[in-house]
Amino acid sequence: MTVHDEDEYVLNAFRAGVRGYVLKKQAAADLLQAIKEVQAGSVYVSPGMSRALVDAVRTNTEMRSDLLTGREREVLQLVAEGKTSKEIASVLDVSVKTAETHRANIMNKLDIHETAGLVRYAIRHGMVEA
Repeated sequence: MTVHDEDEYVLNAFRAGVRGYVLKKQAAADLLQAIKEVQAGSVYVSPGMSRALVDAVRTNTEMRSDLLTGREREVLQLVAEGKTSKEIASVLDVSVKTAETHRANIMNKLDIHETAGLVRYAIRHGMVEA
C-alpha cells in the first residue's frame, strides 16, 4: 500500500518482486480484492495504475538514475552522505575538479540543481538511508 502513483515507483516495486500495488487513496475499496488476488497467485494493481504501468513498459521508460554512470552514482551517494567536493575527491582518489565535474553532470542529468534535492533523490532511490 502506497501513496506513490508515479511510473518509476510502480516499475521499481514490480522489479523488486511485488505482486500487489494498492494506492492508499483507494485502499478501502481495493485492499480486500488485492489480498484475494495475490493470495491466489495473481498480480493486483489498483485501477487506474494498470494503464500507467502498461504504458511505461511499452515505451520502456528509462529511469533517470539509469542515466548515471557508476562513478556518478558513487558521487551522488557521497553527496547525500554530506561529503564536500574535497572529501569526495579524497575518498575516490580524484582531483577536486573531477569531483565537481561529476557533481555538475549529475545535476544536469537529473535536472536537480541544489544539494537538498540530490539528497532527497538519493534517499528515494535507496542510495542512502534516511
